[in-house]
Amino acid sequence: MTRSFIQNAIEDIKTLLGDRISMGSSILEMHSHDEAYSTPCLPDAVAFPESTEEVSELMKICHRYKCPVIPYGIGTSLEGHVIPTQGGITVDTSRMNKVLEIHQSDFDAVVEPGVTRKQLNQALRTTGLMFTVDPGADATMGGMASTRASGTNTVLYGTMRENVMALEVVLANGEIIHTGTRARKSSAGYDLTHLFIGSEGTLGIITKLTVRLHGMPENISAATCTFDSIEEAVDTVIMANQMGIPMARIELLDDVQMKGMNIYNPDMSFPEKPHLFLEFHGTETGVAEQVELFRSASEEFGGSDFQWATKEEERNRLWKARHSAYYAGKALAPGADSIVTDCCVPISELAPCIAKTKQLIADAGLIAPVVGHVGDGNFHLLILFDPKDDKEFSAAKTLAETINEIALEFGGTVTGEHGVGTGKKKYMRAEHGASYDVMKTLKLALDPLNIMNPGKVVEID
Repeated sequence: MTRSFIQNAIEDIKTLLGDRISMGSSILEMHSHDEAYSTPCLPDAVAFPESTEEVSELMKICHRYKCPVIPYGIGTSLEGHVIPTQGGITVDTSRMNKVLEIHQSDFDAVVEPGVTRKQLNQALRTTGLMFTVDPGADATMGGMASTRASGTNTVLYGTMRENVMALEVVLANGEIIHTGTRARKSSAGYDLTHLFIGSEGTLGIITKLTVRLHGMPENISAATCTFDSIEEAVDTVIMANQMGIPMARIELLDDVQMKGMNIYNPDMSFPEKPHLFLEFHGTETGVAEQVELFRSASEEFGGSDFQWATKEEERNRLWKARHSAYYAGKALAPGADSIVTDCCVPISELAPCIAKTKQLIADAGLIAPVVGHVGDGNFHLLILFDPKDDKEFSAAKTLAETINEIALEFGGTVTGEHGVGTGKKKYMRAEHGASYDVMKTLKLALDPLNIMNPGKVVEID
């Protein structure tokens, strides 16, 4: 692949898309990075297709010229997934943003990849149905599928893996394929749908998704409670799971995060101790029973300050505070930059894993609040550092790398929901062993020229 080949591809794509391919400096810069603390790289051009057929023709051109292609949703990913490390064409799917079908009786919808989760739920507002995967950001459906996104609702409703039923995908050579169906189950052949879920644009471009919907619960209640230690909070959740309490959200915030919450939300005054933020879905009677059962479990492990919010405005205020955890964490050190990382371990190992992590934070002399989806064993670290202090930056990077090693030590994964991108790729061999070579085989089978988001997930020589 040479620069002249990329330029030839751009000229042919201009014929296909007209002014919907851009080399403007502001457009290139916007598509040079995501939310990761990674070095940006400019693409050579950004294309804005509006249909599957245009994506197919575009891919045929890029395949012919061996030109790198980087699928792009909205840029909210956290591990450098969309950085065009080898240049090439970024394919922005934001104009493919139609909700195509809603099948109310079957609890599913068909959408284009540029549809955002909030847009889909707005389209569902009169149906009594909802799309439940909530990674925090208003991400696109294509991007969420590509990174196997999850979030605060996962403990009850599942990740994108459980909520994508079928896909339309354009492969590296421009071929259009369809995986899965709208049927609730199938035993027919390889599960290609879930091969593409989490593939981060390295195997093809998703151009259509069939997603699972859920009924809006009759009643929703939220609650918070305080603990003296993270171990007590985690033990409470384990007991609640053993009791079969169907919690919709179970979020853990450590004492450092709660301090930031109070700074960022001056109208709130939380005890600066580890907290659980919870949400319960069901009938009015069922929710009341769930809350009381959880209260009894929390009290057994020293839980206190149990507060129950039933009114919508109270719940929204609570979850708005939770969703602003990033900004609340940043409030602990105004002007600081940050490295965000995540990992996931078996729930029984979560407390000792976080304890070891917090000791490493203290040893490094850094501020790094912890937020976790405790029902899944998944936690996030916001590592703050002075951008003018090279030693502090180096310590922050070392800490982020060590967290990956600790996760594997505790029998977990280096990323529960952020994905691999460029940030986690070097840990893939350690986590997957010989299975990593199988991933390479699959990559080369579907993309033998290695033009689909090269340099991500697997390393191809």
